[in-house]
Parts: sequence; C-alpha cells; structure tokens
Amino acid sequence: MLANGEVNRYLTQPSDEVPYFYPKNKIPLGIAYKNDPNKQIPGLFNPLTIKNLKLNNRIGVSPMCTYSSAHDGPDLGKVTPFHLVHYGAFALQGTGLIMIEATSVDPNGRTSPEDLGIWSDEHALALKPIVEFAHAQGVKIGIQIGHAGRKSSGTAMYNALQKGVGKTEFGWSDVPGAVVAPSPISYSEDSYVTPTELSGDQIQELIKNFRDAAKRARDISGFDFVEIHAAHGYLLNSFLSGASNKRTDQYGGSFENRIRLLLKIIDVVKDDHQPLFVRVSGSELAPQIEGSWDIEDTIKLSDYLIEHGVDVLDVSSGGNNSQAQRRKAYQGFQVPLAKAVKEHVGDKLLVATVGKIEEAKFANEIIENGDADIVLVGKAFLQNPSLVWKWANDLFVRIKHTNQYEWPYYYPPFK
Repeated sequence: MLANGEVNRYLTQPSDEVPYFYPKNKIPLGIAYKNDPNKQIPGLFNPLTIKNLKLNNRIGVSPMCTYSSAHDGPDLGKVTPFHLVHYGAFALQGTGLIMIEATSVDPNGRTSPEDLGIWSDEHALALKPIVEFAHAQGVKIGIQIGHAGRKSSGTAMYNALQKGVGKTEFGWSDVPGAVVAPSPISYSEDSYVTPTELSGDQIQELIKNFRDAAKRARDISGFDFVEIHAAHGYLLNSFLSGASNKRTDQYGGSFENRIRLLLKIIDVVKDDHQPLFVRVSGSELAPQIEGSWDIEDTIKLSDYLIEHGVDVLDVSSGGNNSQAQRRKAYQGFQVPLAKAVKEHVGDKLLVATVGKIEEAKFANEIIENGDADIVLVGKAFLQNPSLVWKWANDLFVRIKHTNQYEWPYYYPPFK
C-alpha cells in the first residue's frame, strides 16, 4: 500500500506532450550516459544549447522534400499521416534535432504541387501533431520555410529530375506572373519557364509572408526553431547571386543590395528566445559564370548574419546554376565549405554541415576538429531511421532510447 501522495515508481506515467496516451520518457531521447567517469563522451554526443534550445546531441535530420502533400482540394499543401510516420520514426530514435522539409510561405512558392505549405493557420495546425510527437520523445524539431522562386511549379523529384516544369497537371507555371524571381532569367530554358521579375510591392508582400509563416510555426505548430531557406537556387538564393540577380534597384547590383532581402526577412522572422537558422549554398559551383556566388561571398555574408541575430548558418552548396560543376559526392564533400565559414566566425556563429555523411567516426571528427557545430544528415536517415543508435554503438556510447525500444536491450530494474 502506497502512502498518501506517494507515486508508484513502477506505474506507467503518461506524457503530457500529446493529447492521447503515450508512455512518458522521463529522460529525453538521444542523451548519452556517462557510465565511465574516466571516459569522455564523443563530441558528436555532447549536448548543445542555442538560446532556449538544448539539443541532446549534435546529429540532425536535414530537411528533405518528400513531395507527399495533396496537390488539390481542401488539403492542398497540408501534412498527412505519412508525414507523422516519416518524422516520427526519426524522433523515436533520439536525433538531436529534426528539420521539417522545405515548406512554402506562399502557394505559388512550392517547388512542386505536392510540396508542404504554411501559408495559413490551418496548415500550421496540421503540423502540430508532428511537433507534439517529437516533444514526447524530448526531441527538438524545427521547420524550414522558403519560396522556390524560378524553380517553382516543377514535377516531384521522384517523377523526374528537372523535368516537366510547366507541364504538370496541377502546376501554375502557365499562369502569367505566377513564377517569380529577382530577374526574368530562367534556371534552364530547356526545362524551366522564364520567371516574372518581382515588383517592389511583391517583395514587401514576400517579406510579410515569411514573417507570418514563422509566427505560425512558433505560435500554432509549436516548432522549436525556424530555418530560412536561402540555398539551392530557390528565391532567396537567386537574389544573393549576381548570376541570377540583374536588378538595378535596392535589391540588385552590389553585394549589399543583393543580400538586402534576406536580411530584411531575417529581421522580421527572428525571435528573442528561439534560435534562427539560415541555410545557404556555400558556393553555387559555377566560377565560370560572372557574378556567381562562392565561398568568399558566404564568408562575407556570415558577418552580416551575426550582426542581424542569426544563430546557426547551415552550409550546403549548388542549385542556383544549371551550368554548375558536377559535385563529386564523396563522404563530407561539403564539409570544407562549412569549415571555411567556421574558421572565420569562430564562436560568434554556430555552423551546421551536410554532405553524404555516413559514418560515426567521420561525423564525430567534424565536431571534435571544430569544422562545424552540428552534423545534418539526409539520405543516411532514409536508409536507416535508427542512425543515431547505430552511431552511438559505433562510438561505444550508450544513449537514452524510447521506453518501448530500450527495455529489451537494457533490462529495467527489479524491486
């Protein structure tokens, strides 16, 4: 018989993070146990605090488009049970952070008709169950918001790569003025339409759309952080590059003018308490094209990002030029770009890196060598949602797993 007010330590407690019964994880998933006081925990499994956000380890799920949202009807651009299963699988394994795939701030800003959106409160509310499930695991989750610009209205990548733009049944590239960019320059005349140049009023509306999307993500969905997508040839990336931005107003020409839109969006999106991430292409890999963006530009941009309150710079590459050099996708092929930025910014800005990172030892070396602060992984998580568990085993680290999965491996205590 338990005394009054005493809680049975063997009684299953429900999580208060979800509106249904779910066993409570008293310890957040992905945290490393230090069983041996003489052995240091590998850097990859050291926690990281960013403003009010504490990551249990340095491994993150990189944003990866799944092209799985309804392309017409009342659920246009909304998440489905697929997305809950997809992202929930990563959350169950205790990754340090999860980044929801590129989610458009405007219906015409989707890369394909099957992209996610967050242009209304209903869209944000539909995302909430995914956030709640991640939080029930003690896992942090954010969302990448963006606008595809001149690369919008394409077919889903699982249908064809850079094909079918302007021909998709549910696309909008044949609607005058629907596909927009800083300048009327097609990404590829063989596959993409020529976009309409954004007017000054449209730019102001775009800034408002980013602001509203970020507010919905925080206040309605409950995300822990927001990332602004300014990479891979999408709208903000095409403003940054002199190869795709030929404007003569305050948003084109000089370096300071070309980064102006991104900085204005940062200023309306950032939050005093939550971290703000920005993803850029460290280089568009087209040095033969006049005005193309390179790593020196990214390093120069990083100083402005620090000044404007960005917390994490997520460094990728490519995507803005159809004539870009083909990348040799060896393990860590984009890490040198992140490293170059990190060497410049030091402790003033956190840096995340990506790029075919597949092995625990390699990922840990990135962190311990100071090349980056966070390792973001994409395809390896698709192949193995339990990647964090595998990497922990590879580095001889025991981490906290979800109750339902942990007890067969680490027996619970007996009275």
